[in-house]
Amino acid sequence: MEPWNSTLGSAFILMGILNDSGSPELLCSTIAVLYMLALTSNGLLLLVITVDAWLHVPMYLLLGQLSLMDLLFTSVVTPKALVDFLSRQNTISFGGCALQMFLALMLGGAEDLLLAFMAYDRYVAICHPLNYMVLMRPRVCWSMVATSWILASLSALVYTMYTMHYPFCNARKIRHLLCEIPPLLKLACADTSRYELMVYVMGVTFLIPPLVAILASYTLILFAVLHVPSTEGRKKALVTCSSHVMVVGMFYGAATFMYVLPSSFHSPKQDNIISVFYTIVTPALNPLIYSLRNRDVMGGMRKVLGKYILLAYSLLLPSRMKAR
Repeated sequence: MEPWNSTLGSAFILMGILNDSGSPELLCSTIAVLYMLALTSNGLLLLVITVDAWLHVPMYLLLGQLSLMDLLFTSVVTPKALVDFLSRQNTISFGGCALQMFLALMLGGAEDLLLAFMAYDRYVAICHPLNYMVLMRPRVCWSMVATSWILASLSALVYTMYTMHYPFCNARKIRHLLCEIPPLLKLACADTSRYELMVYVMGVTFLIPPLVAILASYTLILFAVLHVPSTEGRKKALVTCSSHVMVVGMFYGAATFMYVLPSSFHSPKQDNIISVFYTIVTPALNPLIYSLRNRDVMGGMRKVLGKYILLAYSLLLPSRMKAR
């Protein structure tokens, strides 16, 4: 097939999971509910952590950044997928595809690194509590956050530019939920074998070391927790750690499936299903598992919501008095 010129107003066609589903209306409703849950829970958590001074500590600083990344990550993908399905318009421009790819790679990469830093934070808090405020002082925390954003942004920029420089064939259908490297390379009218090796190296570099660090941190935490004399405290810590590991497993497992496992081992339909986990499901679950079950967060939430409810009531009260 001959390559098509992106400057002539041509566009890609996103053939996402909603188009391949046997019951697209039900799936569309489910995705919409998950997106609203992600928006509400992450937005509320960000508000509470920002407003409540008691939560201005390293653990909640990192949690706030995770909520911000999840909020942006799912918003890059989900609204367009829902609007495209409802309007029956599945096109995305060349520039729009490049932007979506850059944002998805940046936010996914930043979250990948941040999850490793969060696991280290929990390790220090549980295994070295006396040195916690030294090892996790504000400067160190902000360095972790900056490192996550900067490394992910640079990597995303390089890979987006390199991917989009290829000539693409007239068959412009991307059988995927969003513009990502693997499905786009299948449309390239050029030899991409060397670049696919680079993508594999990127996947291994960005995913495997942080995952190993997370597993090592939680293994050391597990050994420390097993020596806790209180049965209730040990049970609570085990439940918390297991829920954290479950979410980490979903995110890293899905990303590893896409970027590390050779494309011959998975089909476009499988890629579509997997992409839903790290773009829609995980952002909706992260606040529930990491934060909203936390006693300090719930206390801060009641305090902040109570303050805003009182403020709204005080503003409405004079108008009601005048109406009488």
